Amino acid sequence: MIPLIFANEGEENIIKKIGGNSEIKKHLENLGFVTGGVVTVITKTAGNVIVNVKGARVAVSEEMARKIMV
Repeated sequence: MIPLIFANEGEENIIKKIGGNSEIKKHLENLGFVTGGVVTVITKTAGNVIVNVKGARVAVSEEMARKIMV
């Protein structure tokens, strides 16, 4: 398992675990980040990670991306 921040661009990854407190987990879940879901890193810019999750493009901060394990 590696944090999403270290995933390669354009590569599909399966979300294995979401860390952080319950508030952070709920926030990420609302954005579509759920265990077992597929996430693809589109690009990394200025500390943010833009991903494709459940057919939608979502930008997450580096801090959040470190809590999503793939």
